[in-house]
Amino acid sequence: MSLNGVGHLAGKNIAVTGAGNGIGRAIALACAAEGAKVVVADYGVSMEGSDPSSEVADAVVAEIAAAGGTAIAVAGDVSEMEVGQRIVDTAVENWGSIDGVVCVAGIVRERMLFNMSEEEFDHVVGVHLKGHFTLYKAASAVMRKQETGGSLVGFTSGAFVASTAQANYSAAKGGIVSLTRSAAFALKKYGVNANCIAPAAMTRMSENVPFEIEAGGPEAIAPLAVWLMSDAARDVTAQIYTCTGKRIAVWNQPAEIRHMWADDGASFSVDEIAEKLPATIGDEEMPMFADLERRMKEMALAKEQAKEAKEQAGSASGA
Repeated sequence: MSLNGVGHLAGKNIAVTGAGNGIGRAIALACAAEGAKVVVADYGVSMEGSDPSSEVADAVVAEIAAAGGTAIAVAGDVSEMEVGQRIVDTAVENWGSIDGVVCVAGIVRERMLFNMSEEEFDHVVGVHLKGHFTLYKAASAVMRKQETGGSLVGFTSGAFVASTAQANYSAAKGGIVSLTRSAAFALKKYGVNANCIAPAAMTRMSENVPFEIEAGGPEAIAPLAVWLMSDAARDVTAQIYTCTGKRIAVWNQPAEIRHMWADDGASFSVDEIAEKLPATIGDEEMPMFADLERRMKEMALAKEQAKEAKEQAGSASGA
């Protein structure tokens, strides 16, 4: 990375959480390369949220500085209000403004819903969802008073639709979508836009997925985050973009699509619902059921192929 003082984010001050590794690190480096000063926020924890350290954030700051950029590290748990405020204050106190925040920090605690503990649910929702709220609240309070407004970039996942063994993660990611849309709705008049990225990238969180996914490297996600905070995207708000690097897609906006009325304006009875609902408005197919079936077949095939390979290796060694 080499910096020349110009770029799509020249003159902007950006904070990135989860910036010590993976997608967050790639975004922090890309923001610096595009001319921004960067607050590199990361607690440096493992995927399970343990073993905190500031070393990863310091390393990214050193990398940016070595290339001629400007960055400051902040370590702390983004689910804490004080930490979210400190991240924003660091940008404002050192550089005069906060022009964009990107919330990438997250952890996973995989468990089937019926086996999930309260702590496993609370911790994942805390880091992902509340970790967005702490930054959004602190940043929007400043951005709404700035003549230039600002940008909020949340990180959701296609799993916000549903997840087999990550109900906590899915709930958090769905909450991030609604929180970001609410921010977009409330802050548009102040010149603040808010959007979500649903990335598909090979990271610590994705490397253990037992089926094939469409994914690029973390650095392939960064350009979309940069663009969403650039002046070119000032009027883009309340959107969810899937990004694999080589493919970007926009999600639909929720809306009622069919309805029915009770007879004579009265409320529905159970019998009337049973009679009318299936034929009148029906239900909506959930694409993830078909996707789950595909994934299960892929995993079964991979397991069978691994078994055959093991048996062939055993036969060859015994020959």
